[in-house]
Amino acid sequence: MSSTNRTLMKAAGFLMAAQMVSRILGFLRESLMAGFFGQSGVTDAYNTAFVLPDLLYWLLVGGVLSAAFIPVFSEFIAKGNEDEGWRVVSSVINLILLTLGVLVLLGLFFTPQFIRLVVPGFAPENMVLATHLTRILLIQPLFMALSGLTMGVLNSYKIFWPSALGTVLYNACIIFFGTILANPEKPESVSGFAFGVVVGALVSFAVQIPALRKVGIRYYPIIDLNHPGVRLIGALAVPIILSYSLNQIQVVVNNNFGSLLFPGSITSVWYSYRLFQLPVGIFALAIAVATFPTMTEQAALKRWDDFRQTLSNAVRMVIFITLPISAGMIVLRFPLIRVLFEHGQFTADDTFTMAIPLFYFSIGISSQAVIQILPRAFYALQDTWTPVVLGIIAMVVNVLAMYILIGPLAHGGLAFATTIAAFVNMLLLFYLLRKRLKTMDGWAMFWTSIKSLVASLCMAVVIWVWSEWLTPLAGVRTLGSLLVLVTGTAVGGVVFAGMAKLLRMNEFNQVMGLVRRKIGTR
Repeated sequence: MSSTNRTLMKAAGFLMAAQMVSRILGFLRESLMAGFFGQSGVTDAYNTAFVLPDLLYWLLVGGVLSAAFIPVFSEFIAKGNEDEGWRVVSSVINLILLTLGVLVLLGLFFTPQFIRLVVPGFAPENMVLATHLTRILLIQPLFMALSGLTMGVLNSYKIFWPSALGTVLYNACIIFFGTILANPEKPESVSGFAFGVVVGALVSFAVQIPALRKVGIRYYPIIDLNHPGVRLIGALAVPIILSYSLNQIQVVVNNNFGSLLFPGSITSVWYSYRLFQLPVGIFALAIAVATFPTMTEQAALKRWDDFRQTLSNAVRMVIFITLPISAGMIVLRFPLIRVLFEHGQFTADDTFTMAIPLFYFSIGISSQAVIQILPRAFYALQDTWTPVVLGIIAMVVNVLAMYILIGPLAHGGLAFATTIAAFVNMLLLFYLLRKRLKTMDGWAMFWTSIKSLVASLCMAVVIWVWSEWLTPLAGVRTLGSLLVLVTGTAVGGVVFAGMAKLLRMNEFNQVMGLVRRKIGTR
């Protein structure tokens, strides 16, 4: 393994560990909320309250950060022109915070109208609750903008740990305030979780400040719209802003349809989405974040062979990791939901309701994982329009699929539509990126996919046989489900590892080599 790949693997490994802790806390948060309020109109209102704050954040920060901010600032660093890069950073940050502040004020004023548009099928009391929660959460984008932009600066210097720690503390704050303020007898007490979100966003920013000072922060109180770097970021960000804005249509449509189904439908889809996003967030996003600055640097220096190899390694690794997780989650979804959610106000019926969308989401884990990486390859090439156009096509597919599938599959159709759209998006990204790069090490990615699929199917069969034998003996209560889940995961892991070794997969050797080096350094 080359020194570059070793560095990327180490960075990705750290981010995976941090993301795992953060996601575990995230599920503890969701589990506590499920225990306090079940799968109900109250939790539907809470989840709906994130739509407007998330829209504002992704409209102004998410697109700029992922597609423009890091590539442009990384290029200034790679070419030894940091001071000029900081002038660009300052202008962008000042412009974003000023615009975001104005939009937050407008959002606070027009919240009731927005909520009625998003969830017309809500009962009046849930409409009022969703409005109240949205107004609390509208403070969050300001702190998240500071946190996200700080992360972008640090990631450009290939410093990842502060933002990773910030995500852990973010979830810890939500858990703390949500737990001490929650009261199942009072639906409005769910606002404790919303208050925790705001505090968590502030803490996530604050924890990154020491590292920011260490790299030598150079802030300028300017907004220089004529600077070429600022103009470049704007040009690169416009299509992504358009994309994220249109993507919110999917969220609105999902909530709109969900509000017309039985109470708790939106929550069951949301909880399932959180579960299926666990491996995407821990593994794929970590690898994508660690790989992105390197791809940006290689593209800036026109080291195209290195660029292709970095991209290929990242894609093959996420396929190798996520395909067995997808198969395992499908087979073990019932004990998984029982362990994480089935307590307090969350009943066995809620488990069966939630297992339906989780099944359809789980099918698409690998597609969702790969599309964390492929758009970043285009961004590293400073091409932001291609992923946007393809994203718009995928969005149209998603909305049409929701409309078609919600009849026969109810809330399961909302999840299956997302999986179909992700698969379409992945294929289109592969096709156009290959045309752009001429070659993409495609056969290596193809054989990794085939071997991983074969190993995952063998693993799934063994896990299914094991769980069918053990479940009647252990029962379906929490401890019994935990036993089935833990032993099934362990058995599946051994089977997959054995099959990967038998199939002589290079990705297996890379992972084991990294583990051996980690053990050897202790």
